[in-house]
Amino acid sequence: MSKQTPRSRRVGDQMQRELATLIRDAVKDPRVRGSVTVSGVEVTRDMGHARVFMTVLGADAAESQEAADALNNAAGFLRRELSRRMVIRSVPQLHFMHDPSFDRGAHLSELIDRVMENERPRDDD
Repeated sequence: MSKQTPRSRRVGDQMQRELATLIRDAVKDPRVRGSVTVSGVEVTRDMGHARVFMTVLGADAAESQEAADALNNAAGFLRRELSRRMVIRSVPQLHFMHDPSFDRGAHLSELIDRVMENERPRDDD
């Protein structure tokens, strides 16, 4: 992870909240269906670029990547809307990326459930 300044962290946190609302209410692209979760925003030190990590809950990685591509196409619109909502001199360019951490967490949870199922004492022993 890149070293962020306190200001870039605050800007990223505010962008995360605003983008979650904008994606839910304003983006009409059919590829962005379901519940899109913005899990984090990393803003560069010079405030020129922002990496937006997102996933679609209940979807596989391919569908989440498709939604990220759709949001990258809508990045100009979202950036303009952010400039209207945020008090900031220049809104960073937005780069949407699929966040695989939710997929990894679900996979690990499934593995733990399988192990716990195998570890239960059986009545016929």
